[in-house]
Amino acid sequence: MPLALYLLALAVFAMGTSEFMLAGLLPDLAADLGVTVATAGALTSAFAVGMTVGAPLTAALARNLPSRTSLLGFLLVFAAAHAAAATTTSFPVLFATRVIAALANAGFLAVALTAATALVPPDRKGRALGVLLSGTTLATVAGVPAGAVLGTLLDWRATFWSVAALCLPAALGILKAVPERAAGRAGPGTPGTPGTPPLRSELAQLKSRQLILAMLLGALVNAATFASFTFLAPVTTGTAGLGRLWVPVVLMLFGAGSFAGVTVAGRLADRRPGLVVAVGGPMLLIGWPALALLAGSPVALCTLVCVQGALSFALGSTLITRVLYAAASAPTMAGAYATAALNVGAALGPLVAAAALTTPAGDLGPLWASGLLVLPALLVALPHRRAIVTSRSDEVRRDVARTVEPDGAHPRAGERS
Repeated sequence: MPLALYLLALAVFAMGTSEFMLAGLLPDLAADLGVTVATAGALTSAFAVGMTVGAPLTAALARNLPSRTSLLGFLLVFAAAHAAAATTTSFPVLFATRVIAALANAGFLAVALTAATALVPPDRKGRALGVLLSGTTLATVAGVPAGAVLGTLLDWRATFWSVAALCLPAALGILKAVPERAAGRAGPGTPGTPGTPPLRSELAQLKSRQLILAMLLGALVNAATFASFTFLAPVTTGTAGLGRLWVPVVLMLFGAGSFAGVTVAGRLADRRPGLVVAVGGPMLLIGWPALALLAGSPVALCTLVCVQGALSFALGSTLITRVLYAAASAPTMAGAYATAALNVGAALGPLVAAAALTTPAGDLGPLWASGLLVLPALLVALPHRRAIVTSRSDEVRRDVARTVEPDGAHPRAGERS
């Protein structure tokens, strides 16, 4: 995989840390700003709504700009928003900075998803997406727990400052290593290159049944993930009866599982997506209620949190890979469609979970809500599994066929990385 792809993952690590870090900061942040934990949880939804709206908007505005220019601009705006958030004492202002940061994150991710898949052969989109999303999963392994510890030892503002600082080396890396136009493999249609299809033509791809199906399923699975992840801190300190310093440990276990899940799925999403959906989906559905029932046991909590992280990201990243395949005819907007699907779920999940907190289930409500969000995804996915896993497969096979050498021999594996 190209070095530029790993540098994009570094930037995604900083952004993923920001997106997930509120899971470990909500109680202190809410107390400092004089709001309830449920109200503070709306910051997660605000971020997700900003990314959902911002993904297609920013991708459309940046589609004719060079990739590196767009990526740097979005990353610097993201850093500035976090610096502003770290200095405010007003919850509405903090809310606004989260929306601005989300718009920048959406633009960056939409361009990065397209640029990343342009850096690799046509049949390795899943591998490229796995590397890129490893930045997000590593954020849950290292960035979010570190932020939670920093917030515990200092305050939540220190965590926001650390994210802003983390963006600077990522920006320098992108400036030095990411091509101005990541078109080495993609050719026309890559952002900022001649021959880009008209925007109307790319938007028309949203009529595709396969694309809408993949986006819907990806959104539901991600909603389930965010519903529980956002409120893991109260489950850890309340239901399981662990101390506050156990919160980053539990978050780290979720992140370790998610990293394992997205790594394995990255190798299966291109060639065996049906296996991931058929096996991972039912296991994920069973896992959320099991976690709700066993969360009172610290050992069971830690074990199942790791397993659910792995299943959530394995299934979620596979479905998002299918979005990219289904949107192959929309080269500059495919990343926006994938980002929008992810963040419709990220916005919906915490809202459903916050409502579940007011039910008799209490702190366990979000875990039950996650199971209820996965259920309709499976009810839709299993009867339509063939449509999901064959999206654009014929096009991929034709693209791969073009890479075959004239004598009929395929390039060696080492030449395809």
